[in-house]
Amino acid sequence: MSALFLGVDLGSSGLRLAVLAEAGATGGQPDDPLLSRQSPYPGRLEDPGAWRQGLIELLATVPEAIRRRARAIAIDGTSGTLLACRADGCLLPPPLEQALPYHLACPEQSPAIAALLGQASGGAPSHPAASASGSLARALRLLALAREAGVGPGLLLRHQADWLIGWLLGDWRWGEEGNNVRLGWDLEQGTWLAGVTSGLGEEALPQIRSSGCVLGPLAPGAAACLGLSGDCQVVAGSTDANAAVLAADPQAGDGIAVLGTTLVLKQFVAAPLAGAGLSNHRVAGRWLAGGASNAGAGVLRRFFDDERIAELSRQIAPDRPTGLKLLPLSRKGERFPVDDPDLEPILEPRPVSDARYLQALLEGLTAIEATGWQRLRQLGAPALQRVISVGGGARNSQWRALRSRALGIPVLNRPKRTAALGMALLARASFRMENDSPPLRP
Repeated sequence: MSALFLGVDLGSSGLRLAVLAEAGATGGQPDDPLLSRQSPYPGRLEDPGAWRQGLIELLATVPEAIRRRARAIAIDGTSGTLLACRADGCLLPPPLEQALPYHLACPEQSPAIAALLGQASGGAPSHPAASASGSLARALRLLALAREAGVGPGLLLRHQADWLIGWLLGDWRWGEEGNNVRLGWDLEQGTWLAGVTSGLGEEALPQIRSSGCVLGPLAPGAAACLGLSGDCQVVAGSTDANAAVLAADPQAGDGIAVLGTTLVLKQFVAAPLAGAGLSNHRVAGRWLAGGASNAGAGVLRRFFDDERIAELSRQIAPDRPTGLKLLPLSRKGERFPVDDPDLEPILEPRPVSDARYLQALLEGLTAIEATGWQRLRQLGAPALQRVISVGGGARNSQWRALRSRALGIPVLNRPKRTAALGMALLARASFRMENDSPPLRP
């Protein structure tokens, strides 16, 4: 039987799965994968047990004949969702049994961050770890909570995707490079910032592997729970936004807008960019710069369900602006295009017309996106020729029209190019490279 490849996206609101066949076979093309599935977490985003159980339940919906043909699996996660655990992956007692989510800022840790990075790296003010919204701030809060709770030494700090990959392998040593940039991993030097190592403790930090690295076969227990073959290989994945970029396959002059629960903007650049709230990653051998807002389509669901959004969107007139200046953050605090943990959302006034209110929210999201692209351009990114949209919001043609009008360039929607698909492409390419075949371009 021909090989199949699994990609899993641990998003803000749930899990998604894509199954790809070999290139050229039925179900092997990015726009027509063999199978796609999605489901909400069976618990809160902050509950690591819900990530694991969600993956088990999602794989249970896949026919056994497909699961048994899987030869590699790659997982992405929400960049910045961090937890503390024991060396065997076991979760800690309250108040440390929950992860700290990606959107949580810890401004009380700013002095400690400044001391660590200032002492070790000449200030490193532009490194993503320097932000109170970064993983380093959450790590310091977790360690402070551990001290207060009297939890002894030997803790590990692991991001969402890294912890779940640890369960797949039965080995929690590893961390993927992109997921750990905001914790203090220096991609250019290939090492941790010295202040991070001394401040968190080397034993708490993962051993970093690059995205696409084959880490080993599934542990017997995980293989049994998932109904996968024991020789299925685990591939180091990426962040959810980087996975979406892999799926979109951008060309020169393209920007990628991930319209998910949060808004993420990404662009390939010649060299890393420096700026508050900005992250640089290495994807497919190239530098990828961008940032993630705390605004996004998740704000819309606070007021309307998906069916209502679709209905109201048909009533929107993109060429007739509402004139309302809303700032649709999901909560207090912003990461990009401005890094301000105290920024307050603006969700009023609310018009009587629901369609008008939805349009005003979409206009607010569009304004944040336009400012984000301008910010990237100011920091040295190349001029945009077009924007490729992925994620759930890429299904909304009226939002696309608002964005194209505001940006003054073509905006293409590719809703089928999901982050899970990006991980399936990575799993396939990595498996083939590991087996000494000519590498396949994701």
